[in-house]
Amino acid sequence: MIQFLHTRIRVSDPAASIEFYKKVGFEPGEQKKSPQGNELAFMHLPGNDHFLELTYSPDYKVEVPEDLVHTAVGVANIINYCDELEKAGIEIWPEGWREKFSSGERKMAFITDPDGYEVEILERN
Repeated sequence: MIQFLHTRIRVSDPAASIEFYKKVGFEPGEQKKSPQGNELAFMHLPGNDHFLELTYSPDYKVEVPEDLVHTAVGVANIINYCDELEKAGIEIWPEGWREKFSSGERKMAFITDPDGYEVEILERN
């Protein structure tokens, strides 16, 4: 059996990215330098085997094309989760998400990390 283990994304400010993903619910794991000199930070969601590897390369300019690269998280109650993110200073989109969710529309929202990567939020029961 093959297992999916991790995803690597490049970041321009490791500290800012770590703080953002902590607000999303990730826990920081090991931080180290790669043999090539990149700074690596491994972020874990409790109860998941898959992790997010944040990579900072001093000579690499991070440019994330809109709507091309994203990650996704599933939560039990998207309204409560998004409320907590807003309290932590993270903007939720689409605009008017509370009203849309109350009207029965599909419960899907997005947030954007410091480098422009989108994080899709889906309600999963």
